[in-house]
Amino acid sequence: MKVLVVGRGGREHSVIMHLEKSEQVSDIYAAPGNGGIEKHASCVDIDEMDINGLIKFAKDTEIDLTIVGPENPLNAGIADQFEKENLKIFAPRKNAAILEGSKDFAKEFMMRHEIPTARYETFTDASKAKAYIESQGAPIVIKADGLAEGKGVTVALTVDEALEAINEMMIEKTFAEAGQKIVIEEFLDGREFSLIAFVHENNVFPMIAARDHKRAYDNDEGPNTGGMGSFAPVPDITPEILDYTTREVLQKAADGLMKDERPFTGILYAGLMQTEAGTKVIEFNTRFGDPETQVVLPLLENDLLQVIVDVMDNKDPQLKWKDEACVGVVVASKGYPGDYKKGVLLPTKEAGTDTFVVQAGTKKTDAGIVSNGGRVLLVGATGKDLKQASDKAYDYLKVFDESDDFFYRTDISR
Repeated sequence: MKVLVVGRGGREHSVIMHLEKSEQVSDIYAAPGNGGIEKHASCVDIDEMDINGLIKFAKDTEIDLTIVGPENPLNAGIADQFEKENLKIFAPRKNAAILEGSKDFAKEFMMRHEIPTARYETFTDASKAKAYIESQGAPIVIKADGLAEGKGVTVALTVDEALEAINEMMIEKTFAEAGQKIVIEEFLDGREFSLIAFVHENNVFPMIAARDHKRAYDNDEGPNTGGMGSFAPVPDITPEILDYTTREVLQKAADGLMKDERPFTGILYAGLMQTEAGTKVIEFNTRFGDPETQVVLPLLENDLLQVIVDVMDNKDPQLKWKDEACVGVVVASKGYPGDYKKGVLLPTKEAGTDTFVVQAGTKKTDAGIVSNGGRVLLVGATGKDLKQASDKAYDYLKVFDESDDFFYRTDISR
Protein backbone atom coordinates (compact mmCIF):
# COMPACT_ATOMS: atom_id res chain seq x y z
CA MET A 1 0.00 0.00 0.00
CA LYS A 2 1.01 3.59 -0.63
CA VAL A 3 0.32 5.70 2.46
CA LEU A 4 0.19 9.49 2.83
CA VAL A 5 0.61 11.02 6.29
CA VAL A 6 -0.51 14.64 6.58
CA GLY A 7 1.43 16.80 9.06
CA ARG A 8 4.88 18.00 10.07
CA GLY A 9 5.30 17.26 13.78
CA GLY A 10 6.52 14.66 16.25
CA ARG A 11 3.20 12.82 16.22
CA GLU A 12 3.45 12.32 12.44
CA HIS A 13 7.12 11.30 12.67
CA SER A 14 6.20 8.65 15.25
CA VAL A 15 3.28 7.33 13.16
CA ILE A 16 5.54 7.09 10.10
CA MET A 17 8.29 5.27 12.03
CA HIS A 18 5.74 2.60 12.97
CA LEU A 19 4.10 2.40 9.53
CA GLU A 20 7.58 1.82 8.12
CA LYS A 21 7.75 -1.51 10.01
CA SER A 22 4.71 -2.86 8.14
CA GLU A 23 5.42 -5.34 5.34
CA GLN A 24 2.19 -4.16 3.72
CA VAL A 25 3.54 -0.65 3.13
CA SER A 26 5.42 -0.07 -0.13
CA ASP A 27 5.71 3.75 -0.05
CA ILE A 28 5.20 6.40 2.64
CA TYR A 29 4.73 10.06 1.81
CA ALA A 30 4.55 12.96 4.27
CA ALA A 31 2.99 16.35 3.52
CA PRO A 32 4.86 18.48 4.33
CA GLY A 33 6.96 16.45 6.83
CA ASN A 34 10.10 17.69 8.61
CA GLY A 35 13.85 17.14 8.74
CA GLY A 36 13.60 13.87 10.66
CA ILE A 37 10.69 12.44 8.69
CA GLU A 38 12.82 12.62 5.52
CA LYS A 39 14.77 9.58 6.75
CA HIS A 40 11.62 7.43 6.76
CA ALA A 41 9.33 8.86 4.08
CA SER A 42 9.26 10.94 0.90
CA CYS A 43 8.40 14.49 1.97
CA VAL A 44 6.25 16.48 -0.46
CA ASP A 45 6.02 20.26 -0.27
CA ILE A 46 2.27 20.54 0.27
CA ASP A 47 0.94 22.43 3.29
CA GLU A 48 -1.42 20.42 5.52
CA MET A 49 -4.14 23.03 4.93
CA ASP A 50 -3.86 22.82 1.12
CA ILE A 51 -6.60 20.22 0.89
CA ASN A 52 -7.03 20.52 -2.90
CA GLY A 53 -3.28 20.07 -3.33
CA LEU A 54 -3.34 17.00 -1.09
CA ILE A 55 -6.27 15.51 -3.04
CA LYS A 56 -4.46 16.07 -6.36
CA PHE A 57 -1.30 14.44 -4.98
CA ALA A 58 -3.26 11.46 -3.59
CA LYS A 59 -4.90 10.91 -6.98
CA ASP A 60 -1.75 11.42 -9.07
CA THR A 61 0.33 9.15 -6.82
CA GLU A 62 -2.46 6.57 -6.40
CA ILE A 63 -2.37 6.76 -2.60
CA ASP A 64 -4.22 3.84 -0.98
CA LEU A 65 -4.70 5.42 2.46
CA THR A 66 -4.27 8.89 3.96
CA ILE A 67 -3.75 9.40 7.71
CA VAL A 68 -4.18 12.91 9.14
CA GLY A 69 -2.12 14.06 12.12
CA PRO A 70 -2.96 17.70 12.99
CA GLU A 71 -6.29 19.17 14.09
CA ASN A 72 -6.55 22.15 11.71
CA PRO A 73 -7.15 20.20 8.46
CA LEU A 74 -9.60 17.93 10.31
CA ASN A 75 -11.68 20.93 11.33
CA ALA A 76 -11.39 22.33 7.80
CA GLY A 77 -13.12 19.20 6.46
CA ILE A 78 -10.25 17.25 4.87
CA ALA A 79 -12.01 13.90 5.47
CA ASP A 80 -15.25 15.09 3.84
CA GLN A 81 -13.40 16.34 0.76
CA PHE A 82 -11.28 13.18 0.39
CA GLU A 83 -14.38 10.99 0.72
CA LYS A 84 -16.15 13.01 -2.01
CA GLU A 85 -13.26 12.09 -4.30
CA ASN A 86 -13.50 8.40 -3.27
CA LEU A 87 -10.13 8.57 -1.54
CA LYS A 88 -9.66 6.39 1.55
CA ILE A 89 -8.82 8.47 4.63
CA PHE A 90 -8.46 7.60 8.31
CA ALA A 91 -9.77 10.79 9.89
CA PRO A 92 -13.04 12.16 11.31
CA ARG A 93 -15.30 14.34 9.19
CA LYS A 94 -15.67 18.02 10.01
CA ASN A 95 -18.94 17.54 11.93
CA ALA A 96 -17.22 15.03 14.26
CA ALA A 97 -13.87 16.86 14.51
CA ILE A 98 -15.75 19.77 16.13
CA LEU A 99 -15.49 17.73 19.34
CA GLU A 100 -11.97 19.18 19.47
CA GLY A 101 -12.62 22.28 17.37
CA SER A 102 -15.01 23.87 19.88
CA LYS A 103 -14.66 23.54 23.66
CA ASP A 104 -18.21 24.85 24.07
CA PHE A 105 -19.59 22.19 21.70
CA ALA A 106 -17.61 19.49 23.52
CA LYS A 107 -18.92 20.53 26.95
CA GLU A 108 -22.53 20.69 25.75
CA PHE A 109 -22.07 17.29 24.04
CA MET A 110 -20.69 15.73 27.24
CA MET A 111 -23.51 17.12 29.37
CA ARG A 112 -26.11 15.81 26.91
CA HIS A 113 -24.59 12.34 26.71
CA GLU A 114 -23.83 12.08 30.45
CA ILE A 115 -20.06 11.92 30.03
CA PRO A 116 -18.36 12.93 33.32
CA THR A 117 -16.69 16.36 33.11
CA ALA A 118 -16.19 19.58 35.06
CA ARG A 119 -18.99 22.15 35.57
CA TYR A 120 -18.68 25.06 33.15
CA GLU A 121 -20.08 28.30 31.73
CA THR A 122 -19.47 29.80 28.28
CA PHE A 123 -18.92 33.53 27.60
CA THR A 124 -18.59 35.85 24.62
CA ASP A 125 -18.50 39.02 26.75
CA ALA A 126 -15.30 39.77 28.70
CA SER A 127 -17.00 41.80 31.45
CA LYS A 128 -19.53 39.03 32.15
CA ALA A 129 -16.71 36.47 32.18
CA LYS A 130 -14.79 38.59 34.71
CA ALA A 131 -17.86 39.00 36.91
CA TYR A 132 -18.29 35.20 36.88
CA ILE A 133 -14.63 34.73 37.91
CA GLU A 134 -15.09 37.20 40.79
CA SER A 135 -18.14 35.24 41.98
CA GLN A 136 -16.47 31.80 41.70
CA GLY A 137 -12.97 32.53 42.96
CA ALA A 138 -9.87 30.48 42.21
CA PRO A 139 -8.40 28.04 41.30
CA ILE A 140 -10.36 28.01 38.06
CA VAL A 141 -9.74 27.06 34.42
CA ILE A 142 -10.13 29.36 31.38
CA LYS A 143 -10.15 27.88 27.87
CA ALA A 144 -10.26 29.48 24.44
CA ASP A 145 -13.20 27.88 22.62
CA GLY A 146 -11.37 27.27 19.33
CA LEU A 147 -8.13 25.63 18.25
CA ALA A 148 -5.02 27.17 19.83
CA GLU A 149 -2.33 24.51 19.26
CA GLY A 150 -2.69 23.16 22.79
CA LYS A 151 -1.89 26.52 24.36
CA GLY A 152 -5.33 28.11 24.83
CA VAL A 153 -5.80 26.92 28.40
CA THR A 154 -4.99 28.75 31.63
CA VAL A 155 -5.18 26.94 34.96
CA ALA A 156 -5.48 30.06 37.12
CA LEU A 157 -4.48 29.64 40.75
CA THR A 158 -5.54 33.19 41.65
CA VAL A 159 -8.39 35.48 40.59
CA ASP A 160 -5.89 37.99 39.17
CA GLU A 161 -4.35 35.29 37.00
CA ALA A 162 -7.82 34.32 35.74
CA LEU A 163 -8.73 37.93 34.91
CA GLU A 164 -5.44 38.35 33.04
CA ALA A 165 -6.21 35.21 31.00
CA ILE A 166 -9.54 36.73 29.97
CA ASN A 167 -7.78 39.93 28.93
CA GLU A 168 -5.30 37.95 26.82
CA MET A 169 -7.92 35.80 25.13
CA MET A 170 -10.84 38.19 24.65
CA ILE A 171 -9.34 41.69 24.59
CA GLU A 172 -5.74 41.30 23.40
CA LYS A 173 -6.84 38.41 21.14
CA THR A 174 -3.69 36.34 21.77
CA PHE A 175 -5.38 33.36 20.13
CA ALA A 176 -7.18 35.37 17.42
CA GLU A 177 -10.68 34.06 16.67
CA ALA A 178 -10.14 31.00 18.91
CA GLY A 179 -10.52 33.19 22.00
CA GLN A 180 -13.60 35.21 20.96
CA LYS A 181 -15.66 32.72 22.95
CA ILE A 182 -14.29 31.20 26.15
CA VAL A 183 -15.24 28.35 28.44
CA ILE A 184 -14.69 28.74 32.19
CA GLU A 185 -14.57 25.47 34.14
CA GLU A 186 -14.31 24.37 37.73
CA PHE A 187 -10.79 23.32 38.68
CA LEU A 188 -10.40 19.55 38.88
CA ASP A 189 -7.94 18.22 41.42
CA GLY A 190 -6.40 14.80 40.90
CA ARG A 191 -4.07 12.77 38.68
CA GLU A 192 -4.08 13.56 34.98
CA PHE A 193 -3.84 10.88 32.28
CA SER A 194 -4.68 10.36 28.61
CA LEU A 195 -6.47 7.51 26.90
CA ILE A 196 -6.39 7.29 23.11
CA ALA A 197 -8.51 4.92 21.02
CA PHE A 198 -8.92 3.71 17.47
CA VAL A 199 -12.59 4.38 16.63
CA HIS A 200 -14.94 3.55 13.78
CA GLU A 201 -18.58 4.47 14.38
CA ASN A 202 -19.67 2.48 17.49
CA ASN A 203 -16.45 0.42 17.66
CA VAL A 204 -13.87 1.62 20.20
CA PHE A 205 -10.43 0.04 20.71
CA PRO A 206 -8.49 1.79 23.49
CA MET A 207 -4.70 1.94 23.63
CA ILE A 208 -2.76 2.01 26.90
CA ALA A 209 -2.89 5.01 29.22
CA ALA A 210 -0.20 7.69 29.09
CA ARG A 211 0.59 10.72 31.23
CA ASP A 212 1.63 14.02 29.64
CA HIS A 213 3.38 16.91 31.39
CA LYS A 214 2.01 20.22 30.08
CA ARG A 215 3.91 22.75 32.20
CA ALA A 216 7.17 24.06 30.78
CA TYR A 217 9.40 23.49 33.80
CA ASP A 218 10.22 20.89 36.45
CA ASN A 219 7.72 20.24 39.25
CA ASP A 220 4.88 21.22 36.90
CA GLU A 221 5.79 24.90 37.09
CA GLY A 222 5.69 27.58 34.40
CA PRO A 223 3.29 28.20 31.51
CA ASN A 224 1.17 25.56 29.77
CA THR A 225 2.69 24.11 26.60
CA GLY A 226 1.72 21.56 23.97
CA GLY A 227 3.43 18.96 26.18
CA MET A 228 6.98 18.62 27.56
CA GLY A 229 7.13 14.86 27.91
CA SER A 230 5.09 11.74 28.49
CA PHE A 231 5.26 8.17 29.72
CA ALA A 232 3.29 4.93 29.44
CA PRO A 233 1.84 2.93 31.03
CA VAL A 234 0.67 4.88 34.09
CA PRO A 235 1.09 2.75 37.25
CA ASP A 236 -1.59 4.51 39.34
CA ILE A 237 -4.27 4.13 36.64
CA THR A 238 -5.69 0.69 37.43
CA PRO A 239 -7.44 -1.74 35.04
CA GLU A 240 -10.72 -0.82 36.80
CA ILE A 241 -10.18 2.88 36.06
CA LEU A 242 -9.36 2.07 32.42
CA ASP A 243 -12.50 -0.10 32.05
CA TYR A 244 -14.65 2.67 33.54
CA THR A 245 -13.05 5.31 31.29
CA THR A 246 -13.48 3.20 28.16
CA ARG A 247 -17.14 2.54 28.98
CA GLU A 248 -18.25 5.90 30.40
CA VAL A 249 -16.09 8.24 28.27
CA LEU A 250 -14.81 6.81 24.98
CA GLN A 251 -17.72 4.46 24.23
CA LYS A 252 -20.33 7.04 25.27
CA ALA A 253 -18.60 9.62 23.06
CA ALA A 254 -18.57 7.30 20.02
CA ASP A 255 -22.20 6.28 20.60
CA GLY A 256 -23.24 9.90 21.19
CA LEU A 257 -21.64 11.03 17.94
CA MET A 258 -23.48 8.26 16.07
CA LYS A 259 -26.74 9.27 17.75
CA ASP A 260 -26.14 12.89 16.73
CA GLU A 261 -25.47 11.78 13.13
CA ARG A 262 -21.79 12.69 13.39
CA PRO A 263 -20.21 9.23 12.84
CA PHE A 264 -16.57 9.17 13.91
CA THR A 265 -13.71 7.39 12.16
CA GLY A 266 -10.16 7.98 13.31
CA ILE A 267 -8.36 8.55 16.58
CA LEU A 268 -10.29 9.74 19.63
CA TYR A 269 -8.19 11.13 22.47
CA ALA A 270 -9.52 11.79 25.95
CA GLY A 271 -7.53 14.05 28.28
CA LEU A 272 -8.67 12.98 31.75
CA MET A 273 -8.43 13.76 35.45
CA GLN A 274 -8.72 10.99 38.03
CA THR A 275 -10.46 12.83 40.87
CA GLU A 276 -11.80 11.62 44.22
CA ALA A 277 -15.21 11.59 42.54
CA GLY A 278 -13.94 9.41 39.68
CA THR A 279 -12.65 9.97 36.13
CA LYS A 280 -13.62 13.26 34.48
CA VAL A 281 -12.90 14.55 30.97
CA ILE A 282 -10.70 17.64 30.65
CA GLU A 283 -10.82 17.68 26.85
CA PHE A 284 -11.30 15.60 23.73
CA ASN A 285 -8.93 15.62 20.77
CA THR A 286 -9.91 14.02 17.48
CA ARG A 287 -6.41 12.86 16.50
CA PHE A 288 -3.28 11.30 17.95
CA GLY A 289 -2.04 13.17 21.03
CA ASP A 290 1.40 14.73 21.03
CA PRO A 291 3.63 13.71 22.86
CA GLU A 292 1.57 10.71 24.07
CA THR A 293 1.66 9.03 20.65
CA GLN A 294 5.46 8.93 20.81
CA VAL A 295 5.40 6.77 23.98
CA VAL A 296 2.30 4.65 23.27
CA LEU A 297 3.09 3.40 19.76
CA PRO A 298 6.52 1.95 20.70
CA LEU A 299 4.67 -0.40 23.08
CA LEU A 300 2.21 -1.61 20.41
CA GLU A 301 3.09 -5.10 19.13
CA ASN A 302 0.64 -5.03 16.21
CA ASP A 303 1.32 -3.82 12.68
CA LEU A 304 -0.05 -0.24 12.84
CA LEU A 305 -1.28 -0.26 9.25
CA GLN A 306 -3.14 -3.54 9.78
CA VAL A 307 -4.78 -2.10 12.91
CA ILE A 308 -6.08 0.91 10.97
CA VAL A 309 -7.29 -1.23 8.06
CA ASP A 310 -9.07 -3.64 10.45
CA VAL A 311 -10.75 -0.79 12.34
CA MET A 312 -12.00 0.78 9.11
CA ASP A 313 -13.30 -2.64 7.99
CA ASN A 314 -15.30 -3.10 11.23
CA LYS A 315 -12.93 -5.81 12.49
CA ASP A 316 -11.42 -6.13 15.98
CA PRO A 317 -7.69 -5.41 15.55
CA GLN A 318 -6.87 -7.53 18.65
CA LEU A 319 -4.45 -4.97 20.12
CA LYS A 320 -1.42 -6.46 21.88
CA TRP A 321 0.98 -4.52 24.10
CA LYS A 322 4.57 -5.14 25.19
CA ASP A 323 5.10 -5.74 28.90
CA GLU A 324 7.46 -2.75 29.01
CA ALA A 325 7.44 0.99 29.69
CA CYS A 326 8.26 3.97 27.51
CA VAL A 327 9.37 7.49 28.49
CA GLY A 328 9.67 10.49 26.15
CA VAL A 329 11.20 13.87 26.98
CA VAL A 330 10.70 16.94 24.79
CA VAL A 331 13.62 19.20 23.91
CA ALA A 332 12.28 22.73 23.35
CA SER A 333 13.73 25.99 22.06
CA LYS A 334 14.70 28.38 24.86
CA GLY A 335 11.81 30.83 25.37
CA TYR A 336 9.06 28.37 24.37
CA PRO A 337 6.05 28.68 24.68
CA GLY A 338 6.86 32.38 24.15
CA ASP A 339 9.29 33.81 21.60
CA TYR A 340 12.24 31.66 20.58
CA LYS A 341 15.02 31.49 18.02
CA LYS A 342 14.87 29.23 14.93
CA GLY A 343 17.65 27.85 12.77
CA VAL A 344 19.88 26.53 15.59
CA LEU A 345 21.95 23.50 14.53
CA LEU A 346 21.04 20.40 16.55
CA PRO A 347 23.75 18.28 18.17
CA THR A 348 23.97 14.77 16.72
CA LYS A 349 24.31 11.52 18.60
CA GLU A 350 23.58 7.91 17.69
CA ALA A 351 20.57 6.52 19.55
CA GLY A 352 21.43 3.57 21.79
CA THR A 353 19.54 0.31 22.28
CA ASP A 354 15.80 0.93 22.75
CA THR A 355 16.38 4.72 22.46
CA PHE A 356 14.82 6.80 19.68
CA VAL A 357 14.54 10.41 18.56
CA VAL A 358 11.30 11.80 17.14
CA GLN A 359 11.68 15.16 15.41
CA ALA A 360 8.98 17.83 15.53
CA GLY A 361 10.05 21.46 14.92
CA THR A 362 13.03 20.72 12.67
CA LYS A 363 14.26 21.51 9.19
CA LYS A 364 16.93 19.91 7.01
CA THR A 365 19.63 22.28 5.71
CA ASP A 366 23.03 21.87 4.03
CA ALA A 367 24.63 22.36 7.47
CA GLY A 368 22.47 19.65 9.05
CA ILE A 369 19.18 19.49 10.97
CA VAL A 370 18.23 22.83 12.55
CA SER A 371 15.45 23.90 14.92
CA ASN A 372 12.29 25.21 13.26
CA GLY A 373 9.75 25.36 16.09
CA GLY A 374 9.11 25.56 19.82
CA ARG A 375 9.06 21.85 20.59
CA VAL A 376 12.05 20.67 18.58
CA LEU A 377 12.19 16.92 19.20
CA LEU A 378 11.45 14.16 21.67
CA VAL A 379 13.99 11.70 23.01
CA GLY A 380 12.32 8.44 24.00
CA ALA A 381 13.33 5.06 25.32
CA THR A 382 11.73 1.75 26.24
CA GLY A 383 12.74 -0.45 29.16
CA LYS A 384 11.53 -3.15 31.51
CA ASP A 385 10.07 -0.42 33.75
CA LEU A 386 9.73 3.37 33.86
CA LYS A 387 13.01 3.84 35.71
CA GLN A 388 15.05 1.94 33.14
CA ALA A 389 13.32 3.71 30.23
CA SER A 390 13.78 7.10 31.90
CA ASP A 391 17.48 6.48 32.61
CA LYS A 392 18.10 5.60 28.96
CA ALA A 393 16.29 8.71 27.68
CA TYR A 394 18.07 11.08 30.08
CA ASP A 395 21.45 9.54 29.30
CA TYR A 396 20.94 10.51 25.65
CA LEU A 397 19.70 14.00 26.58
CA LYS A 398 23.10 14.94 28.04
CA VAL A 399 24.12 15.90 24.49
CA PHE A 400 21.90 19.01 24.87
CA ASP A 401 23.43 20.15 28.17
CA GLU A 402 26.19 22.12 26.42
CA SER A 403 23.68 24.32 24.54
CA ASP A 404 22.04 27.51 25.81
CA ASP A 405 19.49 27.39 22.99
CA PHE A 406 17.44 24.43 24.24
CA PHE A 407 15.88 23.16 27.45
CA TYR A 408 14.08 20.08 28.72
CA ARG A 409 12.40 18.94 31.91
CA THR A 410 14.43 16.62 34.14
CA ASP A 411 11.49 15.01 35.97
CA ILE A 412 9.40 13.22 33.34
CA SER A 413 8.13 9.98 34.97
CA ARG A 414 10.56 10.54 37.88
